[in-house]
Amino acid sequence: MSTLFDVWNTIQTQLFPSFEQQLDPLSDKEREFIQVVSLLDLPDHMKAYRWRGFGRKRKSRLAMAKAFVAKSVYKFETTDILIEYLKGCRNIRRLCGWELPGQVPSPPTFSRAFTEFAKDKLPQKIHEAMIKKHCGHKLAGHISRDSTAIESREKPIKTLAPKAAPKGKRGRPRKNAVVVPKPRKRVELQAERSLEENLSDLPTTCNVGTKKNSKGYKTTWIGYKLHMDCIDGDIPVSTILSSASLHDSQAAIPLAQMSSERVTNLYDLMDAAYDSPEIHAFSKSLGHRPIIDNNPRRGEKILMDPATKSRFAQRSSAERVNSNLKDNYGGRNIRVKGASKVMAHLMFGVVSITAIQIFRLLL
Repeated sequence: MSTLFDVWNTIQTQLFPSFEQQLDPLSDKEREFIQVVSLLDLPDHMKAYRWRGFGRKRKSRLAMAKAFVAKSVYKFETTDILIEYLKGCRNIRRLCGWELPGQVPSPPTFSRAFTEFAKDKLPQKIHEAMIKKHCGHKLAGHISRDSTAIESREKPIKTLAPKAAPKGKRGRPRKNAVVVPKPRKRVELQAERSLEENLSDLPTTCNVGTKKNSKGYKTTWIGYKLHMDCIDGDIPVSTILSSASLHDSQAAIPLAQMSSERVTNLYDLMDAAYDSPEIHAFSKSLGHRPIIDNNPRRGEKILMDPATKSRFAQRSSAERVNSNLKDNYGGRNIRVKGASKVMAHLMFGVVSITAIQIFRLLL
């Protein structure tokens, strides 16, 4: 935490006064942007994008990475709006790295840079490094796990339902008859696989998702689903993007594997969608205490005792982060297509939320 205090003190006592001497008075959003960028260590992640002397010199990828962070912080719907704002606002333009309006790249250049960032998973790498550096050495009390619908302007891809196995005759099988075992479920296989194998097995195509809202009504959307783990302080630590039709429980074990590599926690908090024996067992194998709301299915609902119920109330952290991402950091403004680009767009918002929440722990 001492490193974080040093960053905070540097921003408050050196960066803000220095910038205000060279720029116009800083607005609250500009101060927020400075805080976010100062915690991302962008120069360390941009070494692979440096120009090495072959061909025409490219536009600064570091400046454009800062610009995409600004797009998330300011909740701009399109890159065209971002470019116009950069040309008109002297402060934010110079903070990104361009002195004159004519130096701001064109929309196609921004598009090529964003494609590179999405292909290389740059925002995911930035987020992982930030979590390990500032939260990895501390003990987290709870991990709250939840998912949220991500609407996208794409044509959904129809998935063919697997053919049902032919039903055999009723009653006891004949002697020496070959009994075909039932295929194992994805959740059953995930505990035996590595994180990379589990991630590659999850579908990521755009399709139609359906779920019940808090009032019990079914809602439908076209796009994806973002699965997220958050620790105390409303800090997101792990994210996975999947097809909208994927059930929440099928992303629980990969999320747990990802989070266990980044932070150490005591409790896993999940709603009734994750009530599965395999998820319970995997959480315990990590040394955690799973607190999962009971899903009655065909039986009677088992209620929590008062102490467990009070701790389970901390799960609202994941819901607040999902709402914050959608309302304030571009989670509702998806203008790109394809899982990798949608994930990159969302992750620029996630890294902004993470930086702000980490700084708020110091206030």
